[in-house]
Amino acid sequence: MTKYYLTTAIDYANGAPHIGHAYEKIQTDVIARHFRQRYDDVYFLTGTDEHGIKMQKTAAAQGVTPKELCDSNVAKFKECWDGLGISYDQFIRTTDVEHEEIVQKIFKKLQDNGDIYKHSYTGLYCSGCESFLNPRDLTEDGLCPDHLKKPEEVKEENYFFKLSKYKDRIIEHIKKHPEFIQPEFRANEVLNQLEHIEDISVSRSKESVSWGIPVLGDDSQNIYVWIDALSNYITALGYDPEKPSEKFNKYWPADVQVIGKDILKFHAIYWPAFLMALDIPLPKTILAHGWITIDQTKMSKTIGNVIAPKDVMETFELEYPDAFRYFMMVTAPTGRDGNYSDVDFKERVNADLANNIGNLLNRTLNMQVKYFDGEIKPEFITESDNEIAKAAISTVENVKAHFDKFEVAEAAQEIVNFSNIVNKYVNDTAPWGLAKEEKMLECAKVLYNVMESMRFIATMLAPYCPNIANDVYKQLNISINPCEVKLDSLKWAEIPAGKITEKEKIKPVFLRVDSEIAGASKKA
Repeated sequence: MTKYYLTTAIDYANGAPHIGHAYEKIQTDVIARHFRQRYDDVYFLTGTDEHGIKMQKTAAAQGVTPKELCDSNVAKFKECWDGLGISYDQFIRTTDVEHEEIVQKIFKKLQDNGDIYKHSYTGLYCSGCESFLNPRDLTEDGLCPDHLKKPEEVKEENYFFKLSKYKDRIIEHIKKHPEFIQPEFRANEVLNQLEHIEDISVSRSKESVSWGIPVLGDDSQNIYVWIDALSNYITALGYDPEKPSEKFNKYWPADVQVIGKDILKFHAIYWPAFLMALDIPLPKTILAHGWITIDQTKMSKTIGNVIAPKDVMETFELEYPDAFRYFMMVTAPTGRDGNYSDVDFKERVNADLANNIGNLLNRTLNMQVKYFDGEIKPEFITESDNEIAKAAISTVENVKAHFDKFEVAEAAQEIVNFSNIVNKYVNDTAPWGLAKEEKMLECAKVLYNVMESMRFIATMLAPYCPNIANDVYKQLNISINPCEVKLDSLKWAEIPAGKITEKEKIKPVFLRVDSEIAGASKKA
């Protein structure tokens, strides 16, 4: 494989980003960075969803136009992603003129194909979901299960998409392709939803929603959010129903589309149906992640526990976003809900990054200087048939296997497990004892094994912690960036003979964190 295309959900731009938004972007970025270490051409798309009733109402409440609100919040999202090291290749906005024009063409093609029809409708509309809800989907109190608000009864004439026409094909695809919905336990949830699927509204009257993309040939209607928003994944590549671009032909279908579990229905049912109607291949995988809670409580503006990534960075005085990136990725297994708390954050990053990986490198380099003046001689270099080398090479394969199943937290644990093995190796071999016994060649070989292990650890850790990994490389006197190293080319004994470091150049690559932002004393 030479290309790899991955996308995030596009964030609704009626507010600033919080750590729930960041969780998805970091997860996708880690996946992108890992596959850049394996493939030649990785393309990473993210962006913002900027039309609809929520934008219209929020802008009116703030006394600005919807576009002014979008521009202000998009700048906040971009600033946040830059601060977190999100290495996206393209940022699409649904207010981009090119996107709007192609969405109109897509809508027109679906009309011409007979997949869209006009229909008078009375239904229960949730503005939070941007969706009409079926009464059976509501709570016992008649509330939207996600937003816990009573949907509004809406009666108007809209365009509808024949979703029911594609029901059987979607069910067949899900059953034939277990990789299509990940984690696999989410597939049954989607299949259950498909049992009761009905045609869906794909436009709103301009009287109800004035902020949207107009339907060509009908001045009374604006295209409704899901055809508009979901189409971004192909409009960004230059898809055009009349003549798809070379870029579209090169990258589509997407290898993975990363979304939150709350919008799985739209991505695993609506999106495949639209693509089938357009005669476009389906994405290979829809990866649905869980939610991030704060101290085991769902984030809520009412409760006041919404945390922005910048809050964590500033409160903990983090030079790099790496510690935050790492914690967000290991807080939960793939697809499950995760939790942020100050106690968990400090304990996990201090244990894994400072005490385990950082301390391992620091004490090894200090011994290398103390016993060998920071120099590696040719006879110090070990062969790949030793147990530590075998464990390093095996860990690379394990990490790749986990990423093939998008198990980002599990892959990180493999790296930590290997670091534990190396720490135990140092304690068992006791190079300080070997030096005391004047077994200098044995001591040198142990230290070389540890330094090579640290190179492997830094390379595998780079997608999570690109800055820390690069600092490890610098401490090892390696001039290239670990993010650019291909995993398949990673071989043992590539740290060459020569002067590797000096006493004054050795410094911790990761400092322990100790502060609080969302814990008990903050709440008190």
